[in-house]
Amino acid sequence: MSFRVSGLSIDEFAPLFALSNAELLARGFRRCRAPMDGARMPCRVSLRFTAPGETAILLAYAHQPAAHSPFRASGPIFVSEAARETFDGVDELPPALADSAALSLRAYDAEDMMVDADVVSGSGAPPVIERLLARADVAYLHAHFAPRGCYLARIDRA
Repeated sequence: MSFRVSGLSIDEFAPLFALSNAELLARGFRRCRAPMDGARMPCRVSLRFTAPGETAILLAYAHQPAAHSPFRASGPIFVSEAARETFDGVDELPPALADSAALSLRAYDAEDMMVDADVVSGSGAPPVIERLLARADVAYLHAHFAPRGCYLARIDRA
């Protein structure tokens, strides 16, 4: 079964890049510089990791905004200031997923209720994605980083 991985829309975040650090802080956001030691900050638009020294905005994001579901949720995300295009790939795992040691794949139904979940390495994700999307009651998946639980991307049937 084919699947589509989607990053968040660049249009939603591009205006933030022009804000000063003080303006970002007033909104509860922070501009961060990726460490030179190789620590990784995953961009939720491009779905790649920032390069050392690259800047990103750290902000709270409602990744599960469904008001009618107890699974409504938000959490911290990074958006790289170098991002120019939203990742949208069919049967392709972007680097932020493929290179992750542990992903939590969460399956939701049409009423935004979680109906299944699994933890898998990024390299082992495709068969689990296909298995979850093969369920008739699954409408879409969310990928999260398993260690910290942060939202990463949406996955749909292609």
